[in-house]
Amino acid sequence: MSFLELKGVEKQFGDVKTIKGVDLSIARGQFTVFVGPSGCGKSTLLRLIAGLETLTAGSIHLDGRDITRLPSAQRDLAMVFQSYALYPHMSVADNMSFALRLAKADPAVIKKKVDRAAEILNLGPYLHRLPRELSGGQRQRVAIGRAIVREPKVFLFDEPLSNLDAALRGQTRVEIAKLHRELGATTIYVTHDQVEAMTLADQVVVLRDGAIEQVGSPLDLYDRPANRFVAQFIGTPQMNVVDRGELPAGAGGVVGAAFVGIRPEDLHLKPAGQGQIGAKVELVEALGAETLIYLNTPRGAQIVLRQNERTSLAAGDDVGVDVALDHLHWFDQNGKLIAAAH
Repeated sequence: MSFLELKGVEKQFGDVKTIKGVDLSIARGQFTVFVGPSGCGKSTLLRLIAGLETLTAGSIHLDGRDITRLPSAQRDLAMVFQSYALYPHMSVADNMSFALRLAKADPAVIKKKVDRAAEILNLGPYLHRLPRELSGGQRQRVAIGRAIVREPKVFLFDEPLSNLDAALRGQTRVEIAKLHRELGATTIYVTHDQVEAMTLADQVVVLRDGAIEQVGSPLDLYDRPANRFVAQFIGTPQMNVVDRGELPAGAGGVVGAAFVGIRPEDLHLKPAGQGQIGAKVELVEALGAETLIYLNTPRGAQIVLRQNERTSLAAGDDVGVDVALDHLHWFDQNGKLIAAAH
């Protein structure tokens, strides 16, 4: 039985329908990530769950209880925002305990919960500091701690890492993953970053234009995308999708397929004049552990090849490319997946 269930959820602002009949089930203890491009409705959907927006249609049930019309404070959820939203005049401990003190909880219980959250988040030495005396990553951990002490049924994260620099994003992402394992809490996490989605989620929900495109585990979406949009949104660099005529003779095909997709790691570099297709190097990105080679084919398609080896190739060089034919994805004219070779 689902722990959190959305049935026919819709949201309309004026004449614009931003959420279009979403049905979704989330199991107890599951880490679910909403991912999609800007404007796809992921934050709006999270706010509907949180009770910060009112549904136009549909219902939301949590642990067998209909919470559709309940105010946010009565839903037993805790939200961590993109902005830390800390009280600047309060210490870390006071920020974390504010909701409990407002509810007139026992001071001994408050202290125990704050100390426990501080231990989990490595905030013990900072409990008496003010937010301005903390780094961005530490402030985000305080915001997470404020949610932990409430012991909600569901944690809601709205792009919590977007204000952090690249190094802190990676570090904090690891901390959130460890936190989820330790608490075993049901978590919904919104991001536009598919790397966060792939590394954190048990279940990924890909959204576009207010509707769900596909739901599944990260590797299910990577290996078996439902359509061209998911195929090219999940994965960095994105899947190469070209006209089926780009494939070498003998590659076979699928009736009704207009496009073929292949991941960058499933293309293999060969010397010029060898391989199944020829190409010209447009750009080489040497990233250290891997190399990305951007290529143009004679028919004008642009493709990206990923390899672990370094290369001396430069823009303008001619190369050959082998295609792993057992890793092809076939799409129809509208982008729907017709077949995958693996």
